[in-house]
Amino acid sequence: MPASYAYLGPEGTFTEVALRTLPEAATRELIPYVSVQSALDAVRTGDAEAAFVPIENSVEGGITTTLDELVAGEPLTIYREVLLSITFALLVRPGTKLADIKTVTAHPAAQPQVRNWMRAHLPDALWESAASNADGARLVQEGRYDAAFAGEFAAARYGLVPLETGIHDAENAQTRFVLVGRPARPAAPTGADKTSVVLWQRDDHPGALRDLLGEFATRGINLMLLQSRPTGAGIGNYCFCVDAEGHISDRRMAEALMGLKRICLQVRFLGSYPRADIVPGGARPMLPGTSDQEFLAASDWVTRCQDGRF
Repeated sequence: MPASYAYLGPEGTFTEVALRTLPEAATRELIPYVSVQSALDAVRTGDAEAAFVPIENSVEGGITTTLDELVAGEPLTIYREVLLSITFALLVRPGTKLADIKTVTAHPAAQPQVRNWMRAHLPDALWESAASNADGARLVQEGRYDAAFAGEFAAARYGLVPLETGIHDAENAQTRFVLVGRPARPAAPTGADKTSVVLWQRDDHPGALRDLLGEFATRGINLMLLQSRPTGAGIGNYCFCVDAEGHISDRRMAEALMGLKRICLQVRFLGSYPRADIVPGGARPMLPGTSDQEFLAASDWVTRCQDGRF
């Protein structure tokens, strides 16, 4: 397989900036793709070793395009995540003034992060979505739009100038990106890990979602993301994308996944990988009765009872 990483392009995206923070990116060919789907398909077809794509932002939650691609199609696995603080610049062709701007563009995920700024400074401007923020900058360069919301670092690459900088509606906004590859053995646990799965209910009944969440709750596993996505099988048919604290090699996580496998129509394991928001050893303390040692002790006790050694 080629030593290359696909990423949501073109050059100059926040995705590229986040990708270059990974040490291994320096030893790979970084290839921009026009969409999340095409980047992930490059991994599925063997054209790339891995793909790096946005999956969640702190303003709008999960990036549905990425989640839907991971839910459907040939299985893929998440190996790493990166958090990047996001602030936008308004990029324009040289000589453009704020009063000249009638049309603006950016990736759809950017709109909720600049909506209030637009309302205050460009109330009459028409918004059109682009495949990525950098692609929006390219379209401004070509004269198709008057301005684009993108990273300030993209200005020079596309012959634009930042008319305004530091644009964000929410303080400390962040986007989470993931490195996705073909299924393989997860990396060893670090003590500060995350496990991602997709769950399909066996049937729709009162308390069905509670039953799924109960497999985590009874084992003291904290959930970090829970987002429903339509299955395409009709109104009311959903699967659930879940991020949970812990690693599949943890006894409590393994037992939770076994419980989910028993009661769900389908479970798709998306990977266990190091968390980007905390360092190893910095995870929240486990609840009493949820450590590996306590699970092993309980298992040994059951075995003794079965043998009449209680």
